[in-house]
Amino acid sequence: MLARFLPAAINTRPAEWSRAAIGMALGTMLSVWACAHVFGMDVALHLLGPLGASAVLLFAVSSGALAQPWSIIGSYLCAGVVALLVARVLGRTLGSACLAAGITVVLICWLRCLHPPAGGLAMSLVLADPASISLGWYEMAPVMFGASALLLCALAYNNATRTRYPKGAAESPAVVMGTPTPATDPTITAADLKLALAEMEQFYDIEPTELEQLIHAAEGHARRRSIGEVLAHRAA
Repeated sequence: MLARFLPAAINTRPAEWSRAAIGMALGTMLSVWACAHVFGMDVALHLLGPLGASAVLLFAVSSGALAQPWSIIGSYLCAGVVALLVARVLGRTLGSACLAAGITVVLICWLRCLHPPAGGLAMSLVLADPASISLGWYEMAPVMFGASALLLCALAYNNATRTRYPKGAAESPAVVMGTPTPATDPTITAADLKLALAEMEQFYDIEPTELEQLIHAAEGHARRRSIGEVLAHRAA
């Protein structure tokens, strides 16, 4: 029972942890520093929390769907618009901040730009500091400026450290030529997937056991589809 609450071992090496940590620290510092020079330190520091949380995703799990460029830009845009609308209509209270976060989650799921820090950003914008409140709708400018600066840092740092970013939806592993195909396909296990994830030396937000279940489910659907195609062909 207790084993369910214990986290699984991370399949990456300390070198990757250090790479992600340095990138996260530099990316957050540079984006907040740039924002402070344009909009003032008070406004920039108010965005420090959401930007720091986004940096963890962009530098540590850059292969995930939650860390892609549209995820951060789209989610920050949605969070900003929703938060400012809710603050204007309902005022700046804890309840309205939570409502803004909830609406933001629905919107970013619908627009396929799910990015967890957007929920915190929406709350921060509703319960903003006086310097940010005084900007009114111009508060969108530092929000999008900070998100864009952080994204540029992630693009530069990740690719400079040999971590391809962003990940294209159509990317697939290269086919190794000259490798003999076994007579029968071996069953892929969670242990095999764990070794494969370790070889890739990147953070992936999925457990090997969950990935194993997904692969086996996909194989079952593929077999049923193949059988259906054969039966349809015979019937024709």
